[in-house]
Amino acid sequence: MKIFNKQLLHFIVLILLLVGIYLIFQNQDFQAGQFLSISTSNWLWISIAVPILHQVYALFAWRGQLHYNWMKRIFGERAFLVWGISFFVLFAARPISVIGLAISNRYTIPIPTVFGVILAVLCTPPVIYLAYSIHKFFGIERALGIDHFEPEESKKRPFVREGIFRWTPNAMYKFGFLALWIPGLLLLSRTALLSALFSHLYIWVHFYFTELPDMRYIYGRET
Repeated sequence: MKIFNKQLLHFIVLILLLVGIYLIFQNQDFQAGQFLSISTSNWLWISIAVPILHQVYALFAWRGQLHYNWMKRIFGERAFLVWGISFFVLFAARPISVIGLAISNRYTIPIPTVFGVILAVLCTPPVIYLAYSIHKFFGIERALGIDHFEPEESKKRPFVREGIFRWTPNAMYKFGFLALWIPGLLLLSRTALLSALFSHLYIWVHFYFTELPDMRYIYGRET
């Protein structure tokens, strides 16, 4: 099935990432703390499970629609709306789970708080500029993958080369995921930073093994 194109590589890299997370987490400092009666260990695996669920769901929703018209068969004209709402629910769950983890494992990095604040502040401008560029130039629909729902119409639209996208076409993945580092930096949480690292690496797995092959299929060229 076309839906599984390059997904063996996706699975292999995901397993390697999970093994790496597990081995690092064996250090006691990564396991310290709890929040809302939930241990740091459980917060970590929740924060890992959310992006996996999110990206696997995107795989099936995008490719199911692109190749088999699944979403529109099930939801009709509301297919993209249903996809958008479900996307944002899972998207919001990412920072929420990382914040919970950061609170649970807070102050496990033995450095002055001011250093974490400085690093968090440095991460913020690219995230804000990205949000502005998506709103002003890129559009929420394109960010959500409207090209998987309207491939023929999308072929006629030029690639965006304005705002932050003037400097890099992959700005959402390079800079957007800096937002997930901020809770761990502000609260000096080792484990929240570990979770942010996983999410930042794993989104590139999505790009190379799901989104990039799809773009080649839809547009016949890369961005």
